[in-house]
Amino acid sequence: MGEIVNLRTRRRQRDRADASQQAADNRARFGRTREEVARDRQHQARQQAVLDGARLDPAPPAADQDPPAAPATAE
Repeated sequence: MGEIVNLRTRRRQRDRADASQQAADNRARFGRTREEVARDRQHQARQQAVLDGARLDPAPPAADQDPPAAPATAE
């Protein structure tokens, strides 16, 4: 005959294992030092600068910048 199993206990064990795996994933994903974050930002900025330098057309002005003012005319 088979072993008697308490389903609630098994469910809790499964949930704990899932939570442990999620915690390990989060540590790997978010557990970085300031130096690592700064290095990654700098690397991303360099990549963006290389891409912007290779553009064929100039980039459109950003939405948060004011458009260039029209030259003043003498009346």
